[in-house]
Amino acid sequence: MINFSKKTLDNGLTVIVHNDTATPMAAVNLLYKVGSKNENPERTGFAHLFEHLMFGGSENLPEFDTPIQLAAGENNAFTNNDFTNYYIALPTENIETALWAESDRMRSLSLNMKSLEVQKKVVIEEFSQRYLNQPYGDMWMLLRSLCYKTHPYQWATIGKEISHIEKATLEDVREFYDRYYSPSNAILSIGSNLSETEMFELAEKWFADIEGAPAHADVIPQELVQTEARVLEVERDVPVTIVYIAFPMGGRDSLEFSVCDVMTDVLSNGTSSRLYQRLVKESTMLSSVNAYVSGDFDSGLLILSARLLDETTPQMAIDALWKEIDEIKNEPVSDYELQKVKNKFEATTLFSQINILDKAMNLGFYEYLSDADMFNNEKAVHASVTAGQIQATAQKLMRKECSNTLIYKAKK
Repeated sequence: MINFSKKTLDNGLTVIVHNDTATPMAAVNLLYKVGSKNENPERTGFAHLFEHLMFGGSENLPEFDTPIQLAAGENNAFTNNDFTNYYIALPTENIETALWAESDRMRSLSLNMKSLEVQKKVVIEEFSQRYLNQPYGDMWMLLRSLCYKTHPYQWATIGKEISHIEKATLEDVREFYDRYYSPSNAILSIGSNLSETEMFELAEKWFADIEGAPAHADVIPQELVQTEARVLEVERDVPVTIVYIAFPMGGRDSLEFSVCDVMTDVLSNGTSSRLYQRLVKESTMLSSVNAYVSGDFDSGLLILSARLLDETTPQMAIDALWKEIDEIKNEPVSDYELQKVKNKFEATTLFSQINILDKAMNLGFYEYLSDADMFNNEKAVHASVTAGQIQATAQKLMRKECSNTLIYKAKK
């Protein structure tokens, strides 16, 4: 159980604080409610580009990293489809350095042609290296565009194509900054051994005078119900063939997500799981196999993947996966299997409540998703999942007409 308090400043900034006397370290996490799903389809990759721009300096910090490092801290950030997250860990006595740095770039980020051109080159190079010139690098691009035809989840966080970044203008990025990087579109979560009162006072000191702006509630086009199976086969210069089968499923805050999370753990969590035992160890058809959920805020994906051995054809792997899908649809999972994965989830959850930075990040994440207290309740929700719920959910979601199959074939 993580105790916390939260309040909203007059400018709209949500502040969550957590007192932890077990560590001399402090964590400052700032989540902005903007991800790739908020982008213009003709100007994609901006959320990720902005993650880089935020380290280009602000009015009082020519270099963001330097004062954090001098304060014995470390910092980083990440962008996904739903939000952008910035985090700092440092000794508690230096916590104001982190708050000063974050408030300064929220208030007055340096946006100029020099910074923009530098970061555009960095992002374009990342696009090329990680997505275009790396084995399996374009897998998520292919799978997303196969599964989503309406929702902006159809493109990866890096963007649809390099040209969208190349053509980004200073006016474009300033507009993006003004729209999304405001107090009302952010959640600040702080963890330290300071009292909650002290942490709220520090948040007020550094952020309260930042001018507020109306929160933007973007209208995100939702995906229509899929009624036909989709198949995409590509051939690439990669070591081995991999097959993916993906099914649309409920969003991250739904009960369906929790049921699917437990179900995919039954299928593939660890070497004692069904898929590993049957398809890797016993039948020796595959070198590895996995089942997982994407965890997107809106309608996400339940995905099965199989890495083939040389003598296994894609169709053999697809048939083997469907045999396992049919079994979990037709027969309830055993009490032993269910309890095993629940125990693993409980252990993972408890571990995530030890590190002060993990706690700060999770409090911000769950607050944006639904409510920060969801962080405390997820273990109980997962523990309540039944074999009947798993079977019913598998029957509902894992149907041929709802399937998206990507055959990522190795050139011979």
